[in-house]
Amino acid sequence: MIPWELLDTAAVPGGGELRLKRRGGEFSIMLGSNELMNSRLSGSEEALATLAAARLPEGMTRPRMLIGGLGMGFTLRAALAVLPENAEVTVAELVPAVIGWAKGPMAAVFAGSLDDPRVTLHEGDVAALIGTASRRFDAILLDVDNGPDGLTRAENDGLYSPAGLGATKRALGPGGVLAVWSSAPDPAFTRRLAQAGFAAEAVNARANGKRGGARHTIWLATAQGGQAGAKSVKTRPIT
Repeated sequence: MIPWELLDTAAVPGGGELRLKRRGGEFSIMLGSNELMNSRLSGSEEALATLAAARLPEGMTRPRMLIGGLGMGFTLRAALAVLPENAEVTVAELVPAVIGWAKGPMAAVFAGSLDDPRVTLHEGDVAALIGTASRRFDAILLDVDNGPDGLTRAENDGLYSPAGLGATKRALGPGGVLAVWSSAPDPAFTRRLAQAGFAAEAVNARANGKRGGARHTIWLATAQGGQAGAKSVKTRPIT
């Protein structure tokens, strides 16, 4: 078996260290003993984009999407595949090295998606970007940390707090969609979404798409009273 090769490390602002590893054509990003992402497992990250895009109001001519967390680019690539040519997609990434990995050793994984004219790459905290936005985005997709239960840095918890959800709601335009990825269910977060004024549902998505894998959770939420004209979405687990 081909051994894993450590390619690079990167400090996470606020604590922790990411490690980029490669084994043949496979990549892994680790935090300690936890694997945050693997280039062979993209199903739930892709579902985050496709399910959110399907929830956008029909007839929207120029959707504006914010993706929190660059990762290995699976959510970005899936979004570009379903959004129109005049869409605007902003990707916020906190760790500069992750951007460097996307343009360097993992360039083949990203398949030119960062060069798409619809894409703007923002180096910085997605929470700060959301906090300065007012009805700016039609969809906000969060794949930050391990989900609402933070793993890499305590500051990420603020995104999923009542105050953070309130800021996200203000950053969404009419009929806007919030989609959140998590490695596991979190009933408390479902309740917080409702308390923040979102109509939300939790959907199961498999890590490897139709080929199975671990079950991850995706919340799809819209501001109550702002769902008119939304496309229907199947709420059964994605298998």
